[in-house]
Amino acid sequence: MSHYALWRARVLAYHAVENMSDTARKPLLLIVDDDALITDTLSYFLSRDFDVSVASSRNECIERLRKSDPPQAALIDLGLPPLPHRPDEGFALISDLLAHSPSMKIVVLSGQNEEMQGRHARALGAVEFVAKPADPEKLRQILFKVLAFGAAEDAAEAEAAHTSTCDLIGESLAILKLREQARQYGSSPFPVLIEGESGSGKEIVAHCCLHRQTERRNLPFFALNCAAIAPTLVEPTLFGYAKGAFTGAVANKSGYFEDAGNGTLFLDEIGELPLDLQPKLLRVLENGEFQRVGETQSRISHARVITATNRDLRQEVRKGRFRADLYHRLSVFSISVPPLREMGQDKQLLLEHFRILYAHQAGQAPFTLTDAAEQRWMNYAFPGNVRELRNIVIRLSTKYPAHAVSLPELESELDSPSGEQSQSILLSDDPSELIATAQQHLQRQGHFSLDDTLHHWEEAYIEAAQRLTQGNLSQAAKLLGINRTTLYSRIETLARMKNQGNH
Repeated sequence: MSHYALWRARVLAYHAVENMSDTARKPLLLIVDDDALITDTLSYFLSRDFDVSVASSRNECIERLRKSDPPQAALIDLGLPPLPHRPDEGFALISDLLAHSPSMKIVVLSGQNEEMQGRHARALGAVEFVAKPADPEKLRQILFKVLAFGAAEDAAEAEAAHTSTCDLIGESLAILKLREQARQYGSSPFPVLIEGESGSGKEIVAHCCLHRQTERRNLPFFALNCAAIAPTLVEPTLFGYAKGAFTGAVANKSGYFEDAGNGTLFLDEIGELPLDLQPKLLRVLENGEFQRVGETQSRISHARVITATNRDLRQEVRKGRFRADLYHRLSVFSISVPPLREMGQDKQLLLEHFRILYAHQAGQAPFTLTDAAEQRWMNYAFPGNVRELRNIVIRLSTKYPAHAVSLPELESELDSPSGEQSQSILLSDDPSELIATAQQHLQRQGHFSLDDTLHHWEEAYIEAAQRLTQGNLSQAAKLLGINRTTLYSRIETLARMKNQGNH
């Protein structure tokens, strides 16, 4: 009998003795897997405790999300069509799901049981990685735990909502600058553009710092992720529609600009806004005017608009994918949310905050880190930013309550470079990874010259920058983060060294 047949038999036996009655409202759970046996089995087993929906591909999943409320949790496979033997679609789906709902708890259930893939899935935002075949009861317990941690986060946020302080955690210069900018721009009626990497907390800045700490705190706050909604639905969602405007429009419906009133409208991933809608958003920003879909009557919005992006909108403007006039209108004020790797000791403050929060929620003593593990924590780059840090703390809280987590135990929770990346690990922002790789390199080398190695890297990067910019030294210097005269000087020095080496 196969693993999956045994799995299904175990599920049926379990349900034969379980009480199926459930009067409480169940949390929503999305299962994404292209194996019908697995989705049928898990749906049957988990339907006692969850309101389950199923999709067999990334595209089907996204379409389902666009038509329904976001689930609190998702259980997804990595190997999905059209690339069922590779993790690419699963990795992309993790990002899609978190773009749609940043608070969603994602558990990866994958037959591709490679440690590197699990690490990368967690760095992207998954809270846990479980290899197939898995015990359905174990999956159920994992889902309960991650949802309980989510409830703790919601409770902490609700408590913070009754205070006038911003719950941005950190004392680094980057965070102090961010708080000061938020204080300056918070009460202004003008738009604010928030830029930052995925997982860095852009919506927290919008909601907590630019809405809740201003006179708008008691007014509505509406948020729309432009990447998580079908392009055809963006306009009616924002502006509303008239009865009969399109199939399914059975009554007049107001949009976010009306519903927000004098409050705040937050548009996340604004770089994904369709080009044909950008002039309509620009019109609202310039004079407050908009029209419901299917109406000719103009209406006026008084909502304050905040937008966010993890793209370089200036680059998008240059490529013709975003209107220059809209960009300049949106970025009257700009705020840059720093990546976690630039926040120094704030990594420790965030660790303390989340480990105490989750330990309190679970009614248990928090874990600690050994000295070696704490040093690794401070050296780790956290490519998934605060979202990744929080999920690591969730896993450590679950596995090691009241335990001193060692370096090997922590290391297994961190992202590691893939085989392709390991060849270029010297580009890493993580000092510990740099040191480990350099040590391996020195041990393998019979003879090593630091000067020659540095010159080779410098020459390669300068050559690459010139190729990318078709020989434009000003653009190449900008790409390398140095000024033009410095670049020219380094080119001359490298050329002179090469000539000397040839003689």
